Amino acid sequence: MKSRIVVAGHSLHVMLVAFPLGLLCLSPVWDILRMSTPQPAWGAIAFWTIFAGVASALVAAVPGLLDYLAIPSGTRAKLVGTRHLQLNLTLVGLFTLSLVLRKIAPDGYQNAGIAAMLPGWFGVVVAGFSAWMGGELVETLGIGVHDGANPDAPSSLDEDELQAGKVRRAYITR
Repeated sequence: MKSRIVVAGHSLHVMLVAFPLGLLCLSPVWDILRMSTPQPAWGAIAFWTIFAGVASALVAAVPGLLDYLAIPSGTRAKLVGTRHLQLNLTLVGLFTLSLVLRKIAPDGYQNAGIAAMLPGWFGVVVAGFSAWMGGELVETLGIGVHDGANPDAPSSLDEDELQAGKVRRAYITR
């Protein structure tokens, strides 16, 4: 099943998920550096990394939701997609809770304690499970994959196909 929002021949959702995964999963590194050094800047970096991660997760969710809505009901893909969506909502909730706890920390968000960090650390574990499910959707169930995908398929940016109008650089499918 081809993705509903495509840019340069590829699923926009798949392109965008790298940002929240990278940002959110890096935040515990900054937390550990904050706890092991006297530098409050690591706490600020963790806070703003999480903020950017949550914001980019919300952006990535839009094309993901449109792809999810196109999955046929009653299929294993719909069940896996539902679990993927639920885990993503959970991880965004955990990181948002971490942001709020950091923001209201008595010593400021740069010096938030372990209680403010833990929701995000749990969120990283949830992200691992959700990422696996996203991979299951694409690699096993073929969600977001071109119908004619094969080892010898032409490039999605092949000039002959672009000129023939078979491939558009950015579009939304119905």
